[in-house]
Amino acid sequence: MSSEDFRSLLPLLILAAASILLLVVIAVRRDHRLVYYLTVAALAAALAASLIPVEYSPRTASPLLVIDGFSLFYSALLNAAGLIVVVLSYTYLRPLREQMEEYYVLILLAVLGSVILAASRHFASFFLGLELLSVSLYTLVGYMVRSRDRSMEAGLKYLILAAAAAAFLLFGMALVFYEAGQLGFSGIGKYLAEAEALSLLIITGFGLIIIGIGFKLALAPFHMWAADVYEGAPAPVSALVATVSKGGVVAVLLRFYSEVDGYQFPVLALLFSIFAAASMLGGNLLALLQDNVKRILGYSSIAHLGYLIVAFLSGGAMAAGAATFYLVAYFITILVAFGVVAHLSSGEQEAEKLEDYRSLFWRRPGTAVVFTAALLSLAGIPLTAGFIGKFYIAAAGAQEGLWVLLFILAASSVIGLYYYLRIIMAMFASAKDPAQRIAPLFSGVGLLLVILTVALVWLGVFPQAMLDMINEWVAG
Repeated sequence: MSSEDFRSLLPLLILAAASILLLVVIAVRRDHRLVYYLTVAALAAALAASLIPVEYSPRTASPLLVIDGFSLFYSALLNAAGLIVVVLSYTYLRPLREQMEEYYVLILLAVLGSVILAASRHFASFFLGLELLSVSLYTLVGYMVRSRDRSMEAGLKYLILAAAAAAFLLFGMALVFYEAGQLGFSGIGKYLAEAEALSLLIITGFGLIIIGIGFKLALAPFHMWAADVYEGAPAPVSALVATVSKGGVVAVLLRFYSEVDGYQFPVLALLFSIFAAASMLGGNLLALLQDNVKRILGYSSIAHLGYLIVAFLSGGAMAAGAATFYLVAYFITILVAFGVVAHLSSGEQEAEKLEDYRSLFWRRPGTAVVFTAALLSLAGIPLTAGFIGKFYIAAAGAQEGLWVLLFILAASSVIGLYYYLRIIMAMFASAKDPAQRIAPLFSGVGLLLVILTVALVWLGVFPQAMLDMINEWVAG
């Protein structure tokens, strides 16, 4: 391995080495604070290593992985999200008397699995990265088994449904390999370009792969696990599932579909269109029926992945850029939203009922304002990152004439505005007890949420710098 190859793989090597180091440290001495600081340092180092200038890429570091601007950008995004989740987790877990050190090892492994997905160019690395991510998430979702029964239930549901998704993926990959004789994305693309006609096996294999990806992204009608997992998991883990898990799968989907030129198959486009429409409408309509904030955010994430699929389906010059910008905006927004839930919760008690947020402004005005900004961004209100993200999705879809999906996107966004406003109105409702009108100072987690909120508004007002970076690293 050359020095350039080593440098290009540095984000992956740092995460893998840090996971092993943490296990050794835990075996020698259990210290929650020490393990937390080591995890923060590892994720910060992997984030810094991901910001390698584009001229060092692309590099085919192995037959399974490619390090280019696309994978480096997504690696930076995933490591940053993992770092924020770790910071949110420390305060959340501190009141517990359970042994929490292994929790941080699992977060590192989940981020590592997602980064592998972002760099994958082969079915083997695709599946290995996905399973590394999934197995870590099963355990994290059920981590609070001693303190909450729902955590175990959510972990088991995620395990069973993710196993079903893996079966679809493997069967689809096997059919494609049988027909094409290739496992690499570029090799499959070359075979399809030279084939005179597509066989039923290839089309079936691609369909099964898409169904497996639909499970992982919680696209309707494969969304049945999402709300229960978001509700039962610890609040920081819900944030991890909503961001790192989805980001890695979106990255590998964009690369795979681009290299095999999946846009040439109308039947696959029809499948994705059905999933997108069902997710946008189903996610928003189901959220209307909820009084649990974590379930509302869970169903909301289904709808937002439906929006993102509209950008993905456009397939034009703007597709990768619009999808990636929307993902960045979604990451920041959902981390703020679940960050507020984690900030108000602890490992012993979750602040998840809508009633828990009633009159929040009069008790914690700063927290209420931050949460309001996140909800408005999720709704796509102007001057927020969510609005700019939806605008670029609409532009990409209009460029390719996806008018039906754009109409559904607009209509479902209006539906979504209702349940976001329900939470906002509850937070600003008058306090019954005037003595509650107290404004406690922000903690360290509160300061992090303020910084993320500023970034959320900044991207909504001045998106050009992020767009330029995405166009250079991802869409270029």
